[in-house]
Amino acid sequence: MIQKIKNKIFKSKDYKTLLTNFLSLSTLQALDLFLPLITFPYLIRVLGVDNFGLVAFAQSFILYFNVFVDFGFNYSATRRISVNRLNTKKVSEIFSSVIQIKLIFLFISFLILHLIICSFEKFSSDSELYYLTFMYVIGHSLIPTWFFQGLEEMKFLTYINIIAKGIFTVLIFLLIKESSMYMFVPLINGIGLIIAAIFSLFLVFSKYKIEFKFSNFRLLLFYVKDSFDFFLSRLSVSIFNSSNIFVLGLFNNNLIVGYFSIAQKIYNALKSLFTPVSRTLYPYISYKKNIQFFKKIFYFLTTFNFIIVCFFWFFAPNVIKLISGESLLISTSIFRILIIYSIFTVPCSLLGYAFLAAVGYKNFANYSVVIASILHILGVVILSSFNLVTIYNITYLIAFSESIVLIIRVYGIRKHNLWSKKF
Repeated sequence: MIQKIKNKIFKSKDYKTLLTNFLSLSTLQALDLFLPLITFPYLIRVLGVDNFGLVAFAQSFILYFNVFVDFGFNYSATRRISVNRLNTKKVSEIFSSVIQIKLIFLFISFLILHLIICSFEKFSSDSELYYLTFMYVIGHSLIPTWFFQGLEEMKFLTYINIIAKGIFTVLIFLLIKESSMYMFVPLINGIGLIIAAIFSLFLVFSKYKIEFKFSNFRLLLFYVKDSFDFFLSRLSVSIFNSSNIFVLGLFNNNLIVGYFSIAQKIYNALKSLFTPVSRTLYPYISYKKNIQFFKKIFYFLTTFNFIIVCFFWFFAPNVIKLISGESLLISTSIFRILIIYSIFTVPCSLLGYAFLAAVGYKNFANYSVVIASILHILGVVILSSFNLVTIYNITYLIAFSESIVLIIRVYGIRKHNLWSKKF
C-alpha cells in the first residue's frame, strides 16, 4: 500500500520538482542553522556581548537599505518568471528590468547612507563599520534569488549560498582573534556575498542564455509599480523585526542590544526551519493552485512547530548558555517569550505568501503586515514618549504586532472562503 502511494506521488513531475526544490532549500536552511551555530558562539566569546551588540545594531540599520533595494522582487519577480518560464524573451525582459532597478536603488541607498553618517554623531563615530556593513546590501541585491525561485531551480541557490556562507565561516575563524576586530565581521560577510553574486550572475547568463537589455523608463516603472505592494509588506516586516534592535540601540547601550540580539537570532533561526517549505510552495501554488495539497502541508507543519516550541521553551536556559558561553538570564527570558509566540507566527507566515499571495489575494498578505507595522510604529512612539523603551516592552510589542498580521490573514481566508475554494 505504502509503495503504491509512493509510486503515485513520484510519478507526478510536479511533485518531483517540489521535492527537489524542497530538498535544495532544506539543505540551504540547514546551512543557515548549522554554520551560525559554529560562528555565532565564537563571535560572542571573542567580541564580547558589547561589541556583538554594536555589530548587530549596524546590521539592523543597514537592513533598511537592503529592503529598499530588494523592493519586494523576491515575490513579484518570482511570480512573473514562474508564469512566463517558457518564454525566454519575457524572462530576459523581467531579469534585465529588475537588475537595472536594483542598481539604481543601490546607488540611491549609498547616497542616503553617506548623508546619514555625515549628519549624525551616532553613526559618524563608527562610520567604517556602517560602510563595511553596506557591502551586505551590494552582494545580496545582485544575487537573483527571485530568478531561480521563479524557474523552480532552487538547487542553484544552495550552491550559491554554500559559496557565500562557506567563505564567511572560514574567514571568521582565520581573521577574527580579538574584540577590537569586530569590523571584520561585516567585511567578511560582504566579500562572501559579492563572490556569490558574481557566480550566480555567471550562471544566469551561461546556463539559461538570458540576454541583458536596457529597459526603457516606462518598463522599469511598470515593474516598480508591480512590486510596490510587496515592498510595503517587506518594509513593514523589517519595521517590527530589524527596527527593534535599532530602536533599542538608540535608547539603550550596546550591552542591552547584545542580550536582545542573542535571543532574537536563536528565535529567528528556529522560525527559519519552515522557510524552505514556504519558498518551495510559493511558485508551485502560484502556478498550480493546489489548495488541498497546501492544507495537508499546513496542518502537518503547525503540529510539528508546536512540538518544537515546547522543547525549546523547556531547554531555553541550556540553549542560551550553549550559544553564549554563559547563563544570560535576560536573553533566556526574552527567548522564552518569543518562542511561545512562534506557535502563531509560523502558521501566519505559511498563510501569507505561500497561500494568500500565491492564489491571487496578495493584498491580505501584504497589507496585513503594513497595518501591523503602522501599529508597531505607534507603539514605539508611545514607548519612546514615556521613556519606556525597554527590552521586555519591545518584545511584547513584537508579539502584539504579529498577532495583528495573523488576525487579518485569517479574516481574508474566511471572507473569500479560500480554504475550500476551487480554482
